[in-house]
Amino acid sequence: MKSVIFLGDGMADYPIAELGNKTPLQVAIHPHMDRIANNGVIGRAVTIPEGMPKGSDVANLSVFGVDPKRFYTGRSPLEAISLGIELSETDVTYRCNLVTLSDEEGLENKTMLDYSAGEITSEEGAALISVLQEKFGSKTIEFFAGVSYRHCLVLRDADTGAELIPPHDITNRALNEGYLPKGTNSDLINEITEYSIKAFKDHPVNLKRIAEGKNPATSVWLWGEGRKPALQNFKDKFGVTGGVISAVDLIHGIAIGMGMKSIEVKNITGNFHTDFKAKGQAAIKALSQDCDFVYIHVEAPDECGHQNQLKEKIWSIEQIDEHIVGPVLEYLEQSGENFSVLVMPDHPTPIAIRTHTGDAVPFAMWHKEQNNEHDVLYNEHGSETTGLYVGKAHKLINFLMNEHPF
Repeated sequence: MKSVIFLGDGMADYPIAELGNKTPLQVAIHPHMDRIANNGVIGRAVTIPEGMPKGSDVANLSVFGVDPKRFYTGRSPLEAISLGIELSETDVTYRCNLVTLSDEEGLENKTMLDYSAGEITSEEGAALISVLQEKFGSKTIEFFAGVSYRHCLVLRDADTGAELIPPHDITNRALNEGYLPKGTNSDLINEITEYSIKAFKDHPVNLKRIAEGKNPATSVWLWGEGRKPALQNFKDKFGVTGGVISAVDLIHGIAIGMGMKSIEVKNITGNFHTDFKAKGQAAIKALSQDCDFVYIHVEAPDECGHQNQLKEKIWSIEQIDEHIVGPVLEYLEQSGENFSVLVMPDHPTPIAIRTHTGDAVPFAMWHKEQNNEHDVLYNEHGSETTGLYVGKAHKLINFLMNEHPF
C-alpha cells in the first residue's frame, strides 16, 4: 500500500471579518482536499499536547507518529541533524535566526521587526554566521550556517535551562516586554547577540541589502534549545520505506532522525514563492520508485500567517490542492495499488495573531476502499460537524498505515 501525508503548515485559522467571518480554508477552492474528506473521514486532531511549545517541531513530530511527550528534546537539534552536525548526548543546540531589529540604542530597547531578515539568502547568511564563528568559535562553541535565515549554534558539554522566545512570536513587539533571554547560558547568548549587532552593522552583506531596499540582518536571535533526540526508525515501526519533501530543515531533520529518505527538490522555498508543482512531481517520482510513504510538507501558509498575508495564504492553499494533492491523487488512482492519504495542517497560524496556536486542527483521511460520500467540505467548520476527535494526533498515522482504519 502507498500512503501520503499532505501537510499544509499553518493552514488552519480563525474566522476573519474581511472574509465574511470565514477562514482561509473555507474560502479557498480546494476540490481535491474536499474529495478526500467526502470519500473518507474528517475530524479534528490535537497535534500539540497541553503544556508543550506551540511549534512546528512538536506538531510535525505528532503527524509523523512520534509522541512529543516522550521524544521531544527541542527544535534546534532536529535542525542540526538536517545540517549533518554530529551531536553527543551532552551537547546543547540553539536555532540561530538572522533577524531585523529596530535601531534604538541598547538591546533591551529594540523591537523585533522581521524574524527572517527579509528572507536573507543562504550565501549572505553564511557570510554573517562566519563572523560569529571567527569571534566565538572554540572547542565548546560552534556556529553552523544553514538555509536562508535559519542557522545553528552548538555548545559542547553544556547545561540546558535557557528561557528563550521564538522570534516569529514577537514580531513588532519590544524586547523589553519580557522577551530577552533568561536562565542558563543567557549571559553568553546576550553577549553573542550584542556582538552581532555591532559586527553586522557595516558588514558588506547588510550595506548591499540596504542599498537594494531589503531588510538587513541586524542581529542574531537564539532560541529552540535542545539536546540530541532519539527517534524510532520509521521502517522498523511501519515496515515501509518513507521519504520526505520539504524546504524546511526541521522537517528534514525529523526525517533523517527516523531513517527516512530526505528528498531534494530544486527551486522550493519556505514561502509562497515555492515551486508547488515541483513538490507534487517529486512525490509522484518517489512513490513510483522507492518510497511506499511520502510526507509532503509545504511551509507557505504558515509563513503567510506570520506575515499577515491573507490573500497569499488563500492562494497558497489553492496551489497545494491544484499542484500537489490533485496530481498525487491522480497518480495513486491510476497506479492500481491500494493507497491511503491524509491532509492536515500541523497547527493553526491565524492571520489575526501572526503566530501558532495549539488548537485542534482539521484532518481528512481517505483509504482507497472507502466511499463514504459525505456532503462535507475540508475546513475547520466541516471537521467539527462529524464529531470525530483524536486527542493525540501521533496516533493518526497508525490509522493511515492500517488497511482497516477507524
